[in-house]
Amino acid sequence: MRKRDHNVLTNAASLLICGLLAGVVVAAAAFPAVAMSGLAAKAGAETFGALPKELTVARAPQMSHLLASDGKTTLATMYDENRKDVRLKDVAPIMQKAIIAAEDHDFYKHNGVDLNGIARAFVNNQSGAASQQGASTLTMQYVRLAIAYSATHPADVVAATEDTSARKLREMRYALQIDKELSKDEILERYLNIAAFGNGAYGIYAASQVYFNKPPSKLKIEEAAMLAGMVKAPSTNDPTTKSGYKGALDRRNYVIENMVETGAITRQEADAAKATKLVVTGKRAPNGCVATNKKGWGFFCDYFYRWWMQQETFGSTTYDRERRLKSGGYVITTTLDAQAQEGADKAVRRAKPENSKEAAMVAVVEPGTGRVRALAVNRNFKLDDPNKPANKQHSDPKQRKKGKRGNYPNTVNPLLTGGDGITGYQAGSTFKIFTIVAALEKGIPLSYTFNAPQQFKSEYIIDRSSPAACPGTHFYCPTNSNKKPGGVQTMWSAFAQSTNTYFVPLQQKVGAENVVDVAKRLGIQFRQTEDAKFAGSKDAAHQWGAFTLGVSQTTPLELANAYATLAADGKYCEPTPVQEIRDPEGKKLDVANPRCEKRVTTEVARAAVDAARCPVGDNSSTSRCGGSRTAASVKGIVKAPVAGKSGTTDSEKTASLVAMTKQYAVAGIMADPDWPQTNVKMKHNQKDGINPPVYETLRDAMKGKKRINFDPPGQKIREGDQRRIPDVKCLDVEQAKSRIEAEGFDAVVSDIKVASTCPAGKAAGTSPDGRTIKGGVVTIQISAGGATPGGTTPQGPGGSPTGPGRPPNRPGG
Repeated sequence: MRKRDHNVLTNAASLLICGLLAGVVVAAAAFPAVAMSGLAAKAGAETFGALPKELTVARAPQMSHLLASDGKTTLATMYDENRKDVRLKDVAPIMQKAIIAAEDHDFYKHNGVDLNGIARAFVNNQSGAASQQGASTLTMQYVRLAIAYSATHPADVVAATEDTSARKLREMRYALQIDKELSKDEILERYLNIAAFGNGAYGIYAASQVYFNKPPSKLKIEEAAMLAGMVKAPSTNDPTTKSGYKGALDRRNYVIENMVETGAITRQEADAAKATKLVVTGKRAPNGCVATNKKGWGFFCDYFYRWWMQQETFGSTTYDRERRLKSGGYVITTTLDAQAQEGADKAVRRAKPENSKEAAMVAVVEPGTGRVRALAVNRNFKLDDPNKPANKQHSDPKQRKKGKRGNYPNTVNPLLTGGDGITGYQAGSTFKIFTIVAALEKGIPLSYTFNAPQQFKSEYIIDRSSPAACPGTHFYCPTNSNKKPGGVQTMWSAFAQSTNTYFVPLQQKVGAENVVDVAKRLGIQFRQTEDAKFAGSKDAAHQWGAFTLGVSQTTPLELANAYATLAADGKYCEPTPVQEIRDPEGKKLDVANPRCEKRVTTEVARAAVDAARCPVGDNSSTSRCGGSRTAASVKGIVKAPVAGKSGTTDSEKTASLVAMTKQYAVAGIMADPDWPQTNVKMKHNQKDGINPPVYETLRDAMKGKKRINFDPPGQKIREGDQRRIPDVKCLDVEQAKSRIEAEGFDAVVSDIKVASTCPAGKAAGTSPDGRTIKGGVVTIQISAGGATPGGTTPQGPGGSPTGPGRPPNRPGG
């Protein structure tokens, strides 16, 4: 709109107000107790200056809206003041007329300061009338509110609203100038958006929602009149309270009468409006992560909040960042996938009830973007009420003796993402994937074999008194969880059945410091003090013998993102809860863009995933998974190409599972966050174990999604340098062993005899026969005799070099 023309007489009158009446009439009219003071004279003598920036540019605090990834489903709202600016065209004309009738009849006639109003107030206030009148126009009220909202210090807020003639004169001066700078409609729009309406509602949009659950464009006469009547005393005239209802009704009817006086409505319309019962149908807008749209979404909301508070883009201090979030009016489309989140929420609560001290935690990450699609735990995101506590006794006996309560079912701790004292949980054999990656990067292929014993004496030095030390030594001696030899294993088969005595020697071969480095590159943060000490230097990491077995702490989010990096062909993406952020003008901010970089080569990542298909019931590209898998049911439930790994710690204090497709990586950990040394055994495949929440979440997330196969790795990284195995049939065992080792293989003698045409006790052949990897294990089979020429010489157990292992689907590992 164009600025209005100002005639000479009007401008002269305006100048007269500021120049002459400032010291006498205004002071007496607005503040009868204040005489002609030096302060008033000084203020009145000030010349017109440029308008403060806040009066022409700044906006009042705006509510920020958080949406799910579909851009429609509300996740949460965050605000210091519940406000959303709207255009005047989106406010019902009757509402515009109502506010003018309530506050400033001559709004469209005066030039920011109402001379007639000043005169009326002066006469009324000097007459000793019971009610005192003010002379503030809508424009002057806007000036006062705008200056207060733009204040950066409490003292400035006081100065903007203090009851002094100096403040009043400043408002008049700025109001006159604003009336020149802005059109009447622009001033009215700004006023409607900045005014307070009580019950946490600021601005006409919020007021319409809070009191009538409708946009301001749909307001009726009686509704508009009630809202217009509230700006004068929103607390006193609160229609939602018993004490304020009558005041709100009286004030509404007063405004309706004023609307007749200003010609906004007819007498007939006024009578009908006054006869309408005052009914409030809306409610306060939910605020913050404790009031999310869905019960289980608070932990994701909290993750977003913590992410925002770390972004320097939104301010140099945490105070600045929080203020910007709660007053910036952003529309934030988060990465939360409602389908995945709802599936995860249901799954964790099926496994464990809310009041269980065991926490079933699940995180979902999208490979290739780092977008966090779901975070779920069988807890309520809320502070426990100290006056009416719902939380159960602390699970740690020492804390329980002190009378402390646990953090269940209510907590605001970041259980899934870490921080505020949450350092994570041991994830067991899921960490073996880092050893596979390190080995592949050193040129060791998937087909590399070790003869995995029941117990492996490593070169890692630990405390002699540790139960993990070899008897009478200071060397680390890990065993398999089933207390049985693993036999000859490849990476495929050893990962499938989680053979500890394969992975510790493999880590020793490639250097534990390199395995730790892989974990770092894939996003493991090492928050716990002892973990950080080991991970802090190569020398310390070199002696971390148990690292491959998952003794370091991590979170479900870190674990999901580490595996997601491999599913994305080695592209690591920083986990993020946002996919789009727009400011109040609709401008898109680039802070939500994925932050990704290549951290593992494509071939290495694909080879690692190929091995990871084995534990969860899928087949590798060569189907060399062996006969035992620790979480074989995942494939059949998800009904898609899958990869992943299960994990269990000592005494089963935690249980973990990762399962992923090309679209989603899901990591679950079951633990007691209050007492890591719990005496409860965490489970896997049982109904109340961690496996069902993980594969059910992945199943539900994948509903309606395309099934995409993993790309197989190349032959070289699978098979390595293949060499011919020498023929040792019918040779003496020692002679056969020497011949095999001379060709660069690791020869082992089987303790199982097989039928053969060779004399008993001689070498019957090898497993494998033909060709195998350079440096790999070749098992010499021992003849039991008894076979006739031309008969079949049976292979070793299972027909493959996997050897005996734990039964399929055994929990853990």
